[in-house]
Amino acid sequence: MEPEWLVARRKAGASQAADLGLPTTKTPGWQFTDLAELVEEDFSLPNGGDPAARERADAVLNPPEDAPRIVQVDGTPLESGTLPGAEGAERPTEPLVSTLADAAERYPELVAEKLGSVAAPDDPFVARNDAAWRGGAFVYVPAGQRLEHPAQIAAVHDADRAAIGFRTLIVLEEGAEAEVWEQWLATDHERSGLFNTVTEVFVGAAATLHYVTAQGLGERSWVFATQRAEVERDATLDWVALGFGSARGKVRMETRLAGQGSTARVTGAYAGNGTQHLDFDTTQEHAAHSTVSDLAFRGILNDQATAVWRGMIKVDPGAQQTDAFQESRNLLLSKSAHADAIPGLEIEADDVRCTHAAAIAQIDAEQLHYLRAHGLPEADAKRLVIEGFLEALVERLGEGPVKAAVSVALERRLGEILGERHT
Repeated sequence: MEPEWLVARRKAGASQAADLGLPTTKTPGWQFTDLAELVEEDFSLPNGGDPAARERADAVLNPPEDAPRIVQVDGTPLESGTLPGAEGAERPTEPLVSTLADAAERYPELVAEKLGSVAAPDDPFVARNDAAWRGGAFVYVPAGQRLEHPAQIAAVHDADRAAIGFRTLIVLEEGAEAEVWEQWLATDHERSGLFNTVTEVFVGAAATLHYVTAQGLGERSWVFATQRAEVERDATLDWVALGFGSARGKVRMETRLAGQGSTARVTGAYAGNGTQHLDFDTTQEHAAHSTVSDLAFRGILNDQATAVWRGMIKVDPGAQQTDAFQESRNLLLSKSAHADAIPGLEIEADDVRCTHAAAIAQIDAEQLHYLRAHGLPEADAKRLVIEGFLEALVERLGEGPVKAAVSVALERRLGEILGERHT
């Protein structure tokens, strides 16, 4: 049985979702992603999850083996982490990795306080998620403590035409440290479904979070992701995001630098082929004095794939000495592929440094000619140029398992897009 406060929250979310309806192309931020073909009634809640599906899921990233795991298939938890602490305790006394449902029952005051405080249900997809998430994931690190091994979260889509709601809540108290790897996966490349996820991240004062997310859903699925992070005084968030799967939808990544001296570094890559449409909407909000944000996205698109990246740097009144940068660079591998890159600034302080860059280009013919003139076949020359384009993004990542895993994931995805055969 769920706590009464959570049952009430679900009812309120369902009511709010019915009132809000779905966005249209006239809704701000949704001009490039048309939901006219989305019929929610075509998707249904799955009836349990097959434990064997976990092994059939095609992972985007290979996280460290020692990672504590939350694994969920079609809304059914298969691995639920651990719940340390005494019964009746208000908060865990040591790092916790568990399902969100278990944490809500064991630590109701903590979860009720944090859940929905960053991602409010006045958004149609957040409201739907409030009503429908099952299982979910919860990572909590008390003040001054460190999660010894990276936490692994995996939401697997197995049943065809399933509607899946997933929810992640990450809370780091003052001075805490953690690394979290989260993946949304499918057991079939052609899987059709509706995946709606919400992530709320709290990085407390002087805390450090390394957060890696990867989307590898079926290429006939819809994906809607609302991911919001709040970073407090002198805290650091290092966020890496990969987007490879889905047919269409939207991923929103918002970072609010709420405390003086806070820092956020966001690195993203997407890769589409066929008729995929990938939509990323990023926000860097500077709400305090002396904050720093650095965001870089790179995308490669083949066939008739399309992508849109819309980035906004917001500097609130009083957020002086802000230092913010954002860029989006796209490489089109075919004449039918298309990308839009739309950077934006909203600045309400006068002592700031805010810059942005955007570029969309085909593969450089002169580079290809140079490489072929030195004996490389055309396919090898083309791949080398693309690898160089992506390597500039990988170099932003510090040495270690994250950099290695992202590099392998990009190389593998590039091979899929170029139609290379692997044995």
